[in-house]
Amino acid sequence: MSHQSPSEDLEHLKLAMEVAGMPAIDLVLPTQNHVRIQKLRLHYLDWGTAGNTPIVFLHGGGLNAHTWDLLCVTLRRDYHCLALDQRGHGESEWSTELDYAFETHQRDVRGFVDRLGLDAFILVGMSLGGINALLYAAEHGKHLRGLVLVDVGPDVRSEGGRRIAHFVKQTQEADSLDDLVAQALAFNPARDPRLLRRSLRHNFRQRHDGKWVRKNDTRHLQHQGIGDRVAHMKNYWPLVSRIDCPTLVVRGARSDVFHDEDAEKLARTLPDGRWTRVENAGHSVQGDNPRGLYDALVKFFGEIGV
Repeated sequence: MSHQSPSEDLEHLKLAMEVAGMPAIDLVLPTQNHVRIQKLRLHYLDWGTAGNTPIVFLHGGGLNAHTWDLLCVTLRRDYHCLALDQRGHGESEWSTELDYAFETHQRDVRGFVDRLGLDAFILVGMSLGGINALLYAAEHGKHLRGLVLVDVGPDVRSEGGRRIAHFVKQTQEADSLDDLVAQALAFNPARDPRLLRRSLRHNFRQRHDGKWVRKNDTRHLQHQGIGDRVAHMKNYWPLVSRIDCPTLVVRGARSDVFHDEDAEKLARTLPDGRWTRVENAGHSVQGDNPRGLYDALVKFFGEIGV
């Protein structure tokens, strides 16, 4: 949860919007809600606006719902934006059985959608969230107006994944928030240090001994390496042809996880696919260049009439 007052949160959001060059709009904070799905309490951010076409956002592994803040607060003028903390991430509960299979995540998404009574909605997923979204769309595409897969598909580059996994492992515990900011800047020098400190507070909590630890559950990563997960994702190629809703594949131009040829192949295999490249962005497109991703989303939504 937030460790700052609402006015401080709004000031941070205002600065982040200015740094990113997002459209000037009236800023609000989301409501924080919880639902129980498959026995786990899941947390989500509801940005509004109820009655408009819903968009459900799924973050990547090791991230949380706040990674979508700038997009949600901007898109809420025309859409009902909902960002889910997936199991074992953010403010959602951890699985006691260490069950973080993609298929289990997909069932969480289905339960979330059913609980909120969503239909004719748009699903946006990045990295881990993108694979979960792909699985949902293959099974329940009739509920979707559109699908957006951000820097992920059945084919990804294991070397890029290993670099991220190493960073997650390296930052499981830190002595101070300053240490985390320094490590995050070393990992991604393009980030603004003023904004990093606040965003890291959504991803870490301070333990009783003063150490800062990740909110996301990393215990299962010791049992399954990145190479195994990447190899398993290739099994999902047969599902791609079953996704009949309009789908946008987004690639960060500097991503070492997902390359142009991966995005092009995925878009070509999808029944109604297209792909775009967002410049000045690595794997975390929404974090590196939220304005570029916003522009790509708005263009896609216009094309499909939502």
